[in-house]
Amino acid sequence: MKRRPYRKILLATDGSENAKSAACSGIEIAKRTGSEVYVVYVAGISCCSPIMPESYDWEVGKEGSEAVAEIEEMGKEAAVPVNVVLLQGHPAQEILDFAEKNDIDMIVMGTQGTAGIDRFLLGGVTEKVVRHAKAEVLVVRAPCP
Repeated sequence: MKRRPYRKILLATDGSENAKSAACSGIEIAKRTGSEVYVVYVAGISCCSPIMPESYDWEVGKEGSEAVAEIEEMGKEAAVPVNVVLLQGHPAQEILDFAEKNDIDMIVMGTQGTAGIDRFLLGGVTEKVVRHAKAEVLVVRAPCP
């Protein structure tokens, strides 16, 4: 059975160094295959407070914009157009839903995301995506060359 080339690649980011390394690898794959790239940042929902101050929304939006801007720049340097997607919800589920609704062929992620309390609240996002994705998932550990 002949394998079809990747048409759409999702780069999941949380702004961490691991996510940037994964995005670098994903952009290289997209450049070689001519794939369309979507960089997805999901602002997680806090389990601790149903009511968040307005400043929290602003800060999350700022973090997401900064995270995707770095990857957009990587894409420009590689001459690979990048579509930016900012979502809010449970990161693993939002990534899975977006991938399915948009016929994503490959999801590229880092091995771990943010540190500290955010990582605890978000849980094993990569593991959940690997277990439940219908698309192929590439998990990147090493820094991009």
